[in-house]
Amino acid sequence: MTDSWLKLPHREDFMEIRRFRLGDEAALFRVYFTAIHEIACRDYSPEQVEAWAPADLDADLWTNRVRGIQPFVAVLGDEIVGYADVQQDGYVDHFFVSGARPRQGIGTRLMARIHEEARSLGLAELTSDVSKTAEPFFALHGFHVVERRFPVLRGVTLQNALMRKVLARGG
Repeated sequence: MTDSWLKLPHREDFMEIRRFRLGDEAALFRVYFTAIHEIACRDYSPEQVEAWAPADLDADLWTNRVRGIQPFVAVLGDEIVGYADVQQDGYVDHFFVSGARPRQGIGTRLMARIHEEARSLGLAELTSDVSKTAEPFFALHGFHVVERRFPVLRGVTLQNALMRKVLARGG
């Protein structure tokens, strides 16, 4: 399945989960930035938030990163509201929902799309390095903590967890 739709209460509010397109990069950065600065900030210090998602992040570095991971993109109306990827080895590198759109089912739809892709790739498991903020969401979707980690970004130590989900035969 290439694109999937979810009907929300108003006709103009259809959510599409589609593949990344060239030109999405700036909107994906806004999603990433607001997810961290408006949501993850509840679990991380201001210094950690700034190290994780600096406002002056190099645009070329960002562009190359998102083009490299080729995420699925959640679009509500004409607004990009989230994105997530799954790599050939089952690693979920990025999974973010806009800080302006928490708890609206966007993450759940993206997770469903990732599982659909995992089935099509014949993956046996999914793994991800998950923030403290996202850990309960991933646990709700069947992931469990394998290892607590303390990566250093821009000289600042953060906390996350390597999480894993073994997939049923056939995804």
